[in-house]
Amino acid sequence: MAGHSKWKNIRIRKGKQDAIRGNLFTKLGREIQVAAKMGGADPDTNLRLRLAIDKAKENSLPKENIERAIAKGSGAGESENFEELTYEGVLPGGIAFMVDVYSDNKNRTVSELRHCFSKNGGSMAENGAVAWQFKQCGQIIVDRSQGDEDTITLLALDGGADDVKTDDEEVFVIETPVENFHLCTTLKSGGVEVKEAQLTRIPTNLATPGPEELARTIRLLDALEDLDDVRQSFVNVELPDEDDED
Repeated sequence: MAGHSKWKNIRIRKGKQDAIRGNLFTKLGREIQVAAKMGGADPDTNLRLRLAIDKAKENSLPKENIERAIAKGSGAGESENFEELTYEGVLPGGIAFMVDVYSDNKNRTVSELRHCFSKNGGSMAENGAVAWQFKQCGQIIVDRSQGDEDTITLLALDGGADDVKTDDEEVFVIETPVENFHLCTTLKSGGVEVKEAQLTRIPTNLATPGPEELARTIRLLDALEDLDDVRQSFVNVELPDEDDED
């Protein structure tokens, strides 16, 4: 993908809309709860939980909220039964969406997603209809201040990374197979501070929408971000920098 902010585009407008609409804490709490349920309540042995807690702290989620979410996930408190689910959708022009959700009511979630798509001229798609256009992988972001290109690249590849993208002026973007996502722990052990780490979906087949289709894509992304159940949304379109949208 061209441009200097590839990793920002991949993350799909991550925090701005959440903060504006006030649902960020809900999403952070659900991520912690599900991570604790899947891997246990100890962040020292549960990488996903540790990353979720780090993300929550970065976004000022209160300590009591973090502790309550861990308790719910580990069975020590009253808990909703959230499922991790993925839905697919399309807009005209070959624009494909993958939407990861945490849902305790699939009927409600599907209804809300269908409404978002139809309101913006799109539709939900069957499982597998567009998934082939995305690669699921781990993505680790490291500031360039953490080391020179050769050192970071060698450390990452030795730890099981697939690729290290070095054409961003501010960061190294490390891609790793899902099963090697523990590489971020290896990097930290080697003295490299990780700026951000997450499992993501990278589009492998980009659509090239016109201005009207691009505007509709952004509106749909914003609508999806506004849903509490939506964890992350991905689209096979390179988005403009947010500062360039106005």
